[in-house]
Amino acid sequence: MNNKRDEIILGIETSCDETAVAVVKNGREILSNTVSSQIESHKRFGGVVPEVASRHHVEQITYIIETAMDEAGITFADIDAIAVTEGPGLVGALLIGVNAAKAIAFAHDIPLVGVHHIAGHIYANRLVKELEFPLLSLVVSGGHTELIYMKEHGSYEIIGETRDDAVGEAYDKVARTIGLPYPGGPHIDRLAGVGDATIDLPRAWLEPDSYDFSFSGLKSAVINTLHNAKQRNIMIKSEDLAASFQESVIEVLVAKTVRAAKEYNVNQVVVAGGVAANKGLRKALEESFSELNVELVIPPLSLCTDNAAMIAAAGSIEYQKGRRSDLALNGNPGLDLEQFS
Repeated sequence: MNNKRDEIILGIETSCDETAVAVVKNGREILSNTVSSQIESHKRFGGVVPEVASRHHVEQITYIIETAMDEAGITFADIDAIAVTEGPGLVGALLIGVNAAKAIAFAHDIPLVGVHHIAGHIYANRLVKELEFPLLSLVVSGGHTELIYMKEHGSYEIIGETRDDAVGEAYDKVARTIGLPYPGGPHIDRLAGVGDATIDLPRAWLEPDSYDFSFSGLKSAVINTLHNAKQRNIMIKSEDLAASFQESVIEVLVAKTVRAAKEYNVNQVVVAGGVAANKGLRKALEESFSELNVELVIPPLSLCTDNAAMIAAAGSIEYQKGRRSDLALNGNPGLDLEQFS
């Protein structure tokens, strides 16, 4: 007879503009995953305003915690640990989640576990499929573009990263140039689906053996292409420009991921971050890895963008490893993933 008690982790995520709380059982089963988005508030500014984000978190955090716990059917007495995003992110936003987590931990004598935001995105995949090591993670989001090698749970080696703009940032800047609303990524993806990649745009391969990325030159090329066309009174279809831009981005992301997967001889490739929701990227990765003896895992759209289930999933691993945070835990906007591990 197995009397082993289920592990219940309460996850809290407030690194940017989503107030999110989730309850996860045994590191893999989502009991609740509640997200309050602020997109409508930030849309008129064309991007996230840190002070506005922080104020929304203050307004929402208590209600979202109560909602997530009610939906999961748990009380504070059921919780084994509280996992909270420690960083990176907007410092004011991080502090709301961290202080809410510390208050609950102190009031109810519950262990507290700080979690790295990118580790959370990676562990969103464990909510779909058990991780098989060694593995490679392609992290693509508004603030990050990285290739991360993992030999075991909680071990992170960054083998490639962006030297300038993150891929999601490039999407938003190009969308703004074309005249699309914030957030730009989904709009570019939608337009690219109906456009033709007829415009020649650069691919930044960098050094032959490099796994790093660069998107600022591509972004500038899009701006220059539009500017030159306007000067010549030439009409460029937005959907064709979107398709050309997206093809350039995806070709580099997929090629470097495939090469790294082969070189590091991994069993699995997992995709993480908000840009993992991009239909063009998902399709290109699926086509490329269908020919390789490497399992590809891409989370559903609800687990690609910021959420707290991923923080709880990553927190479960840290909790099992015996890692604990004390009440001096603070928001750390520059938290390093490799040092964190």
